[in-house]
Amino acid sequence: MIIVTGAAGFIGSCLIKRLNQDNFNAIIAVDKFGIAAKEKNLTEAKIKERVDRDQFMRWLDEHNETVEFIFHIGAKTDTAEFDTVLLNKMNTQYTKDIWLRCVQYQIPLVYASSAATYGLGEQGYNDEEPKINLLKPLNPYGQSKQDFDVWALAQNEKPFFWAGLKFFNVYGPNEYHKGRMASVIWHAYNQIDKTGKMKLFRSHNPEFKDGEQMRDFVYVKDVVDVCLFLMHHRKNSGIYNLGSGKARTFLDLTKSVFKAMGKKEDISFIDTPADIRDKYQYFTEANMNKLKSIGYSKPFHSLEEGTQDYVKNYLMDSLKNY
Repeated sequence: MIIVTGAAGFIGSCLIKRLNQDNFNAIIAVDKFGIAAKEKNLTEAKIKERVDRDQFMRWLDEHNETVEFIFHIGAKTDTAEFDTVLLNKMNTQYTKDIWLRCVQYQIPLVYASSAATYGLGEQGYNDEEPKINLLKPLNPYGQSKQDFDVWALAQNEKPFFWAGLKFFNVYGPNEYHKGRMASVIWHAYNQIDKTGKMKLFRSHNPEFKDGEQMRDFVYVKDVVDVCLFLMHHRKNSGIYNLGSGKARTFLDLTKSVFKAMGKKEDISFIDTPADIRDKYQYFTEANMNKLKSIGYSKPFHSLEEGTQDYVKNYLMDSLKNY
């Protein structure tokens, strides 16, 4: 059996769909179920059992002999959450509890870290493990992920295979429930669909023109392909970047959405909210050499390719999930 935590969420549900496509159907889905906005993400999924997030550790203690692999994708992902006690409980400590059981029961583990750990990028965006303890996240969410990465690297006992994935700006189907935390592409599509226009944050950094803030946008289909590669590879444990490897501007993204929707561009700018202005990342770009060095060679979607697929095949057909 394969366990996926965060199963009803964005990346977790897409991962289950991808596993099903490869005929992995004995899936243990772990989440806090019953949230209507997320339930449709699992409508067509083949799942052996659903396990409540709060009951999972007990379940794993009882069923560990039948578990082949764990994908720990679930987390509290709100970058505007400032309850550090909650973030430590749901992100850092929960992942430690899973890690320790993977050591005890000899279960391989892939878990979700985040590019939010890089902060302003003072140390660059290289996933070199000796430098990870130098990173300075800009918000408590990023710190909760950073705290676990540092803890994992310091452990003398590790699962026989493990990988932490620093997700960059992931976008794609099944993020419909995320609201404010959904991707810029999702927000752009909905704003353009309703108003015919798109408002982007103005730059408050003299090194970047308005709309030319840059992020590494990565399509969720590429993310789950990497997850499956690691499940089969089971060598070269460590922490890996997971982005497209190519930073693109918010203007590029918005123009791509207008084009996919077949609408004329109409873009304006508004001030970045003051409460997030000093925590705003103006540039991120994943160095993907480490993942490629262990044999991952599948090309990633370009921003235009991913946007076209997402907008035309999912957002414009809102009843369809991945």
